[in-house]
Amino acid sequence: MTERTPTPDGLVIVDKPSGFTSHDVVAKMRGIARTRRVGHAGTLDPMATGVLVLGVEKATKLLGHLALTEKEYLGTIRLGQNTVTDDAEGEITSSADASAVTREAVDAGVAELTGDIMQVPSKVSAIKIDGKRSYARVRGGEEFDIPARPVTVSSFRVYDVREATAEDGTPVVDLVVSVVCSSGTYIRALARDLGAGLGVGGHLTALRRTRVGPYGLDAARTLERLQEELTVMPIADAAAAAFARWDVDTRQAKLLVNGVRLEMPAQERSPVAVFGPDGRFLALVEEQKGKAKSLAVFA
Repeated sequence: MTERTPTPDGLVIVDKPSGFTSHDVVAKMRGIARTRRVGHAGTLDPMATGVLVLGVEKATKLLGHLALTEKEYLGTIRLGQNTVTDDAEGEITSSADASAVTREAVDAGVAELTGDIMQVPSKVSAIKIDGKRSYARVRGGEEFDIPARPVTVSSFRVYDVREATAEDGTPVVDLVVSVVCSSGTYIRALARDLGAGLGVGGHLTALRRTRVGPYGLDAARTLERLQEELTVMPIADAAAAAFARWDVDTRQAKLLVNGVRLEMPAQERSPVAVFGPDGRFLALVEEQKGKAKSLAVFA
């Protein structure tokens, strides 16, 4: 009987198909990689497609830190309709003629939603309110408010403005947009708030995530392709791409992996990936009072 080659530790960058939840993709990858140790960094709604970062084996310990990175999207916003979910998955709750909305008004609305802003997440979302998922509260018929939270939208651009007609005959406007934002930003909430500011309502009709931190679509593979050939980004390469790097000598490496807090060089970014003299990825650390505190050890 041929012995199976162990699944390497690393990241798998998936081009998620529409209709799949992030958990669906994880379940599929567990079958492809033949391991239970698979997790994901940053949830994508079922409607959305694009970059979903998975960790396999030891790389699952990186995921909580990778989730705090910048993300980039391409999407389409429909002005003139609100939905219960703020996207095309939900029932339409109101319609308004958007044909009089000008490009100048759109640009002004987009500018208001760019930079450091306070955003109220969509109610039909996975955010927890008093320990319970928001979408579960909605399904249970509860009345509740979600507090606004700070997010950063570093870029919000409109590439195309298209006049259209909704199924009920209402004149609507579709905007093709790109967004670069911090983790935790809801693009469908941006669509909702843009429409509200313009007085006609709005929701998201399409979304594709093109980048999560340093990982883009160029590195992503469809599930079908991964089924044919599992492509795993080695954990050392993944860490080098995502974090500041600190190379240590043999003595320092031994002390670090044994829990000794060493003096560490000043770094502009944190966490920091530590590499040994042989190029092996040893640990992820953060600076605490000038010394390296281990977040996760991989040696």
